[in-house]
Amino acid sequence: MMNKTLIEPHGGKLVDCYLPSKEREIALENAHTLPRLILSQRNLADLECIVTGVYSPLDGFVGEQDYYTIIKDMRLSSGFAWSIPVTLQIPELVADNYKLDTEIALAHPNGEILAVMFITSKFKPNQDFEAEKIYLTTEDAHPGIKALRAEGEVYLGGPIKLINLIPHKEFLDYRLTPNTSRSEFQKHQWKTIAAFQTRNPIHRAHEYITKIALEVVDGLFINPLVGITKSDDIPASVRMECYEVLISKYYPQNRVLLGVFPAAMRYAGPREAIMHAIARQNYGCTHFIVGRDHAGVGSYYGTYDAQYIFSKFTSQELRITPLNFEHAFYCTRTQSMATAKTSPSNPEERIHLSGTKVREILRNGKTPPPEFSRPEVAEILVKHMSVAKG
Repeated sequence: MMNKTLIEPHGGKLVDCYLPSKEREIALENAHTLPRLILSQRNLADLECIVTGVYSPLDGFVGEQDYYTIIKDMRLSSGFAWSIPVTLQIPELVADNYKLDTEIALAHPNGEILAVMFITSKFKPNQDFEAEKIYLTTEDAHPGIKALRAEGEVYLGGPIKLINLIPHKEFLDYRLTPNTSRSEFQKHQWKTIAAFQTRNPIHRAHEYITKIALEVVDGLFINPLVGITKSDDIPASVRMECYEVLISKYYPQNRVLLGVFPAAMRYAGPREAIMHAIARQNYGCTHFIVGRDHAGVGSYYGTYDAQYIFSKFTSQELRITPLNFEHAFYCTRTQSMATAKTSPSNPEERIHLSGTKVREILRNGKTPPPEFSRPEVAEILVKHMSVAKG
């Protein structure tokens, strides 16, 4: 039963696409006779988020009607807030293999059938229009657009029923579904929980803003994204090692929970901030930390656009509360972390931190200074870089 003391999931209830065991056996047998679609890594990430309720109220890949209302209005056709269409794309060359109003089997790249989907929608949109609306550019250099083009020109939509769990080898202890995260929050007796999204190791600026959040909520949910990211991002396995050591040494043990976010990174800036916030509401979080250039890449988005976009939704449309933070830095005058709101320093007295700067320091064969990273985290990153260089 849903814990009534926790925030309501987006749309009112968590989506659950799991088939009961008896139905699963029959569905698997039938699935072997269906046209099979091998999923990409991004598809797999989206499938997991859909079937476990992370993307509630979605119960499948979006169809044509929802696709266009999302792109134009940042709403599903039902009226619920939603900012990025979660699509299943296929190359036009194979589109005839998948017919409207029929079932298909969705398979892992290893061939294992994972789910069945009933195709209620099949369409070919203008991807330039999608790119401009979602990513604010049509440049193929943008990693989100590069992935969009690679997935295929034809889009299939429809509800999904899960037959087999998506196999994983990593982070098994940290793969919390919204049901399990909500149970953990209840065990801790947390009523207010701040979620922190990251695709980078947590540097001192991140640590600063998460600890400020802990001053006003009961618990902190550190929820790093472990789906596919850019090739130059630090691997998830290395990042997880950093999170573990940081939490064990520098955070109160009874007020922090670590769990992975299985989504793929889209680098859609403001729109992705909304999608990330909705997912964290489904996990049971009441607050969502939004810092500088959330989900950004390059210079495609304004520094605080990901904060401004929340004003387009009412508190009834998005129940989760954004916690907006300015760019944190190390202040050499006060010898502490600060923002422009709290520091009396001049610009030359501020050491600005970012994941990009940390990666640059590592690539140059140097160790990030203590103003950037805790020494235990820096040690892990240096070790990773030396191994990567061979």
